[in-house]
Amino acid sequence: MSAASTNKTNAKSGLRTLKPGEILFNDGEKANSLYIIQNGQLRLFKPKGKGFIEIAVLRAGEVIGEMAYFDDDGGGKRSCSASAMVSSEVIEISFTAFAKTMSGLNPWFKTIINTLANRLRATNSRVKELESNSATVNYGTGKHSGYEFFKSNDIIKILGTLFLVFKTHGEDHSNGVALHRKTLDLYSKEIYGIIESKLDEMAIILEDLGHLSYDNDKNGHPNVWVLRSLEEIRGLFIFYNTEKYLTDDKKLKIGTKCQTFLEHIWQKLKSQPNTEAAMTEVVVSDLIEAWKEKGLVIGLESLDDARVFGIVGEVIVQDEGSLSLEVNYHKLKKQLPNIQFMNRVLEANKQKSATA
Repeated sequence: MSAASTNKTNAKSGLRTLKPGEILFNDGEKANSLYIIQNGQLRLFKPKGKGFIEIAVLRAGEVIGEMAYFDDDGGGKRSCSASAMVSSEVIEISFTAFAKTMSGLNPWFKTIINTLANRLRATNSRVKELESNSATVNYGTGKHSGYEFFKSNDIIKILGTLFLVFKTHGEDHSNGVALHRKTLDLYSKEIYGIIESKLDEMAIILEDLGHLSYDNDKNGHPNVWVLRSLEEIRGLFIFYNTEKYLTDDKKLKIGTKCQTFLEHIWQKLKSQPNTEAAMTEVVVSDLIEAWKEKGLVIGLESLDDARVFGIVGEVIVQDEGSLSLEVNYHKLKKQLPNIQFMNRVLEANKQKSATA
């Protein structure tokens, strides 16, 4: 048995459930268990300065945290951090229980396992050295502004890759265009060099917004990605590619309260006849009253961001005292998906920054 394993503190084996973003273990902390992923996705990353080096994404059936068991030199410490990307379940196996299994193996088999573990650790260390510049940090205009998981270039690269690969190799599907994950990985990893954890985090965002769903492959595994519309992905790509070259004061910035207001206005517009005129009146009194009853602080002032970009216009007071709002139908139709996507990306960056 490895000397390090005899010094591990006792841990209990069993099933653990992780929430999205929840840390399973942190880089450098004492280890006493390994884990088998039952379902979900876990991200491995290495803190570097005020950023992270993205290492890998592990899925159901894979083992995580086993390297610390073989780490004699490192004192049984975690060599990276791990967190859940989505709701996940892992089976925790204590090193004590694992050591009992190891003790029953033939000596020559234990030697092979230890040799492979040491070689893998050495390879991982070398890879981390080579990737030392891959931590994503936003320096803005020269001043450090903290860790940023998604930069504009990441988003443009991922969206562009999705559009091109799905357009070239995708097949018609009842819900859009379908592509097997293996084909996507060939291009995203081997050709375009997209970090796996960023692609998977983008998939979570696109799924949340209804752009992406999954179907089972011939083996019954949900490895087939289905994009609802290639034009939607193309639109998001054009939006981010355009925003990249705008000065900061020209970039679209819409707060979450404003987004909520616009989403409800859009629902009203879709149910109203003759709404495709450039400027359309929409009654908003009922929305404001409903939010007030729920204790939500969303009012006409929440639309200031949208007014700056010409998405909404003036407020009109009707004779009976109700309030209507001038809405630019075409601008709202074009920009609402961009606003939803942009704010969801900002939310993901905020979550990752909090982890940092």
